Amino acid sequence: MAHKISFWLVKQEPSKYSWDTFVKDGETYWDGVRNYQARNNLQSMKKGDMVFFYHSVTGKDIRGIAKVTREAYPDPTIDDPRWVVVNLKPVKALAHPVSLEEIKNHKDLSEIALVRQSRLSVLPLTKKESQIILKLGNTSI
Repeated sequence: MAHKISFWLVKQEPSKYSWDTFVKDGETYWDGVRNYQARNNLQSMKKGDMVFFYHSVTGKDIRGIAKVTREAYPDPTIDDPRWVVVNLKPVKALAHPVSLEEIKNHKDLSEIALVRQSRLSVLPLTKKESQIILKLGNTSI
């Protein structure tokens, strides 16, 4: 049975790791997650899932779309088996970055995890939420 693609959002401060740096790198493992709920979300990601890349703190907008290329494995930056990473590869930038303000002002995004759980760095999105974000970003995948 084929895997049903899920949609996710990861957050990062652009001063620490920006969308542009991610694109230059071509692929990376998503490390540094030290929150159990965010870790559980990483563990739920499957190869082929789509991931929106959000600039937090400064910018506060979704910049692009990535794809999970490797499922959860132990975080190589720490000697603690509780923490995991996944590999992500950039797919494409959004034609129009989607701001947090646009998301908050969209009636069909009122329940999006980005707004409800604003401190969480790895969040699930519904297919509908993802489609709305793509439309707001003038982007198709």
